[in-house]
Amino acid sequence: MLELIFNPVILSIICLFILCLLRVNVLLSIIISTILGGLVSGMHITEIMNTFISGMGGNSETALSYILLGAFAAAMNHTGLTDIVSEGIIKFVNGKKRILFTILILISMASQNIIPIHIAFIPILIPPLLHTMNLMKIDRRAISCVLAFGLKTPYIVIPAGFGLIFQNLIAENMVQNGMIIAKNDVWKHMWILGLGMLIGLLIAIFVTYRKPREYNDILLKEDTQEHLKLNYKHYITILAALITFGVQILTHSLPLGALCGLGIIFSLGAVKHSKMDKLMDEGIYMMGYVAFIMLVASGFATVLKSTGGIEAFVNSAISILPESQLATALIMLFVGLVITMGIGTSFGTIPILAVVFIPVFMKMGFNVAQTAIVLAAAAALGDAGSPASDTTLGPTAGLNVDGQHNHIWDTCIPTFLHFNIALILSALAGVVIFAS
Repeated sequence: MLELIFNPVILSIICLFILCLLRVNVLLSIIISTILGGLVSGMHITEIMNTFISGMGGNSETALSYILLGAFAAAMNHTGLTDIVSEGIIKFVNGKKRILFTILILISMASQNIIPIHIAFIPILIPPLLHTMNLMKIDRRAISCVLAFGLKTPYIVIPAGFGLIFQNLIAENMVQNGMIIAKNDVWKHMWILGLGMLIGLLIAIFVTYRKPREYNDILLKEDTQEHLKLNYKHYITILAALITFGVQILTHSLPLGALCGLGIIFSLGAVKHSKMDKLMDEGIYMMGYVAFIMLVASGFATVLKSTGGIEAFVNSAISILPESQLATALIMLFVGLVITMGIGTSFGTIPILAVVFIPVFMKMGFNVAQTAIVLAAAAALGDAGSPASDTTLGPTAGLNVDGQHNHIWDTCIPTFLHFNIALILSALAGVVIFAS
């Protein structure tokens, strides 16, 4: 038991969790935890840093994708396309809650897969809609769940956009840790998690937060500007989004798709060439931090592998874990929840979880489908509900512009309850359904 407690892998993960809970910067937390794990295992500090830096290249494609997609989102904002979308939604909804919920779900999903701009649309699109929501007396906690569902479910289930990044990370890290799975096969097992998320959403909007809620109408009803119309640069931006989607589907390369989309925007004049540097700077500002977390998480996982503590942990864990695959999966899901809640990113958590999960699952006789489901669910668990997650920060940024939406109580707790419980139950169901 003592060997398990003082294992360098366990100590480094505990250190990471504590530092994140103390609100230490995630990037610094990972680096500090990496050094601790290496030192406990007897590695020299120079060896630790060299291993860490060399391992950062494991997520280089993912990091590049984030940067280019950030620039693409900035370009869309500069063309004014989102302003037109907001105005159109207000007219189309006409006081009907379900129509508004459906539109926001579809737009959120599109931001992950078809037009992969992630949360960049929320601070632009949501504030103009708040007056309409106030008139309809919609509980903004329901909107938080709607946006979280649209941001989270597509990357788990759909192999395009951020879903392509997430599922590629699942496949790559499974292969790196000894379990072979094709990248194109991951999505085939993810439907069970998507179904659980859908049930969680329906409970949120039709049961938990269905009652009217009053808000003070602080913001102006609508901008007094004249109605916007689609013009040349908007059509070019739409074309660029479609090309981005098509290229990534055909080539399975999101960076290439984003690069082609940016090429269309700049070459056809939707955004002036003089703004190219500014847009790239905005893209790096918007997504660069997340990209660097991905890089250092890969370095962290590489150091953990080099400590030799993983094999020792697996052998010790096997002796105390229950023989039941279902019970083992439940324990590992809670481990994933704890880690991801601290880090705040499911993408950056995958390399950290995989080095521990895969060897344990192989010893316990989990097949490829069961492993992919539990790993994906464990990585995604804390994303909804973590105060440091894009999935919670994004909705709050849009819903709290008038100071009437609390980040913890109105975003984090509702999304945590409705989606993390759903993911745990659906992952356990997947372990049973995909058992061979």
